[in-house]
This record gives sequence, structure tokens and C-alpha cells, in this order.
Amino acid sequence: MLLEGKKALIFGVANDKSIAYGISKQFKEQGAKLAFSYVNEKLQKRVDPISEELGGEFTFPCDVSDDQQIAEAVKIVKEKWGDIDILVHSVAFANRDDLKNRYIETSREGFHLALDISAYSLVALCGAFEPLLKPGSSVLTMTYLGSSKVITNYNVMGVAKSALECSVRYLANDLGKNNVRVNAISAGPIKTLAASGISGFKSIFKHIEDRAPLGRNVTTENVGKTACYLASDLADGVTGEVHYVDCGYRNMGI
Repeated sequence: MLLEGKKALIFGVANDKSIAYGISKQFKEQGAKLAFSYVNEKLQKRVDPISEELGGEFTFPCDVSDDQQIAEAVKIVKEKWGDIDILVHSVAFANRDDLKNRYIETSREGFHLALDISAYSLVALCGAFEPLLKPGSSVLTMTYLGSSKVITNYNVMGVAKSALECSVRYLANDLGKNNVRVNAISAGPIKTLAASGISGFKSIFKHIEDRAPLGRNVTTENVGKTACYLASDLADGVTGEVHYVDCGYRNMGI
């Protein structure tokens, strides 16, 4: 198995439809040990059953917008595991109004919020968990085509994803000295809780089916399999990259 015995922290599982769930399921099938974060007690009620289903070893609170909670999470993980091999960042958020109005109408507060949760949180987690990341470890984050192309109503989230992808490159440079790799997966649209917050997002799915070379949309299983590759030693020479899993859609023109 590709990930036999590797310890993977998963940030961002919302339910069994989320990309983080699909990744976690594939990790488990490839022999990884799992631990899951949750933002608050309300979400803990969702995350704990998923952890139990997938054989997770523990769950822990962590609001990635709070440096103190991140520091506490590091203490918990160090006490439970000592070190880690994989960190999955599948976290993003923007105000709903900023995902349905024109981008030019984005509020200063909304811009700060989206960039903080969706991009800076990766920087914060990498910095805090750096002492626990073993040589050969892998950090993965989730992005989307809206980072480089205009996607209707994606708005400030596209800007945040662009910042996230740039952060991947800089973090890969910083952590490469420790033999830690940092990569992003740019998945095609998937019907997740996060996607449901983007006005008109459902109309994109038929378009992808019609235009993508493979003639279909991707699944969380597709993304999970790619994550297994990037987290494994098979990708030990890959870092600072954005790996597209979108049935080839990004390559298409008119």
C-alpha cells in the first residue's frame, strides 16, 4: 500500500460528500493513519462519525483563523503522534454575498475573510506544524480553475485561490530544505457543501460534461487517488505544483 503507516492530518472534512472525505477514504485504503480537525462543537458532531467510519485515531478542535487554536492543535497532535507525514488543507470560506454579487462589490471585510481562511490558513498551518513534519512529508491543499480564469460568481474565492497557489510555491521553497513537499490539487467542480454556496455553480456541471475530453465531471474518489500519489513516495520529486484533476477541461479552448 502506498501510504502504509503514514500519519495524515485532515483539515476540512464537512461531510461524506466533501473532497476531504474522498481523500481520507483513499488514504485509509492505502494504509494511512488518520486524524481529523473540526472547527466547533456543531461540526464535531459531523466529523466524529466520519472519523469512526474511516478508522480515525482521534479528532481535535482547530479554527484555522485562530493562531492560539492552531498552537493547541499542534500540542494535541504532538502528544498523540509525535510527528506527521501528511497534512491535508481542504479549507475555504467566503461570505455568500461576495459569491453572488459583482466582484467589484466585494467588501473589505469580505476580502480579508476569504483570503485569511482560504489562503493564509495554509501558511499558518505549515508554520505551526513544521517541527512535526518528518523528512519526506507531504502537504496538500485544494484549489480550483477560478484561480487563473474568470468563473462566474467565483469572485473573491478565485482571488483567494490564486493567493493559495502562489503560497504553495513559496512554501515549497521554504519547506524543501526539510525535504517536505507542498502541492495543490485543482479539482473540477464537485457537488460539495462548499460549492453549494456559489450562486449558479450547478450550471457549470453540464458544461463540463459537454466540453471536457473525458466527457464527465470528476468525483471525490478521483481527487483522492491523485492525493494518494502526491502524498506517497511515488511523487518524492514533485513539489510546488498545481496538479489538475478535471477530466482535461482546463486544456480546452473554443
